[in-house]
Amino acid sequence: MLEKIEKLCEERGITVGALERTLGFGRCTISKWRKSSPSVDKLKKVADYFGVGIDYFLAAGKG
Repeated sequence: MLEKIEKLCEERGITVGALERTLGFGRCTISKWRKSSPSVDKLKKVADYFGVGIDYFLAAGKG
């Protein structure tokens, strides 16, 4: 999941930190998702920002 978010950030020319600030997340919130699952509401905010469905992040593979 984190890899997909990082890829989308790279495609948009933003950092994960900038995404966190834009969405009102705490510092390193998204980076922590490497070891733990995000809440549905936070994942939905990220999906909405990038214009994808939550299922994009939950699907197997690196997308």
